[in-house]
Amino acid sequence: MSPDAVSHLVIEYRYAILIPLSFLEGPIIAFIAGTLASLGYFNIYVLAVFFLARDVIVDSLCYLLGRFLGKKEMTHRFLHRIHIEEEDIHNIRKMWTKHPGTTMFFGKLSYGVAAGFIVVAGMVEMPFSQFFKWGVLIAIMHYGTLLLLGYFFGSSFGSISGILEHLQYVIGGLILLGTIYYFVKRAITRRMRVEEKKAADEN
Repeated sequence: MSPDAVSHLVIEYRYAILIPLSFLEGPIIAFIAGTLASLGYFNIYVLAVFFLARDVIVDSLCYLLGRFLGKKEMTHRFLHRIHIEEEDIHNIRKMWTKHPGTTMFFGKLSYGVAAGFIVVAGMVEMPFSQFFKWGVLIAIMHYGTLLLLGYFFGSSFGSISGILEHLQYVIGGLILLGTIYYFVKRAITRRMRVEEKKAADEN
């Protein structure tokens, strides 16, 4: 779905459409919602609470999946599907134990494997209070940045007609943001793989 189509959906259905869309691509939806908040379509503080709650709830569910169903075959099939194998689990376990904050930061932003890192946090029985603390902090940094970027981006056009008149720039900005986000996440994923290798070498 193009950014143009997503923007029109969000404008038409407001908060009701944010829930399903945010589970498809939370960061991009946060940026679009932040843009529209500057024009009065959303309350920026409500958006901040919504995206924080959404992120923490999803992470908590992944954590609980690992904590209580980590030994089940379906969990290992899920991890295998996102290319986290048995030897990776052992290495990630050491990373959660030694560097929980760094692992949470890079793990949540890793391209394609973020959910797997959170599941492993539950499997290794990382204390939930510590997991929750780091998860909330990084969610505030992540979504707070995206909402503020969208808010100031929207303010620069001044009105919805201004955004529509300059739609090509809006779409270009979204594509640029998405491209940067993609490559940053790819770089973070590579960094996480390096950290895994270091953990393996320490064995």
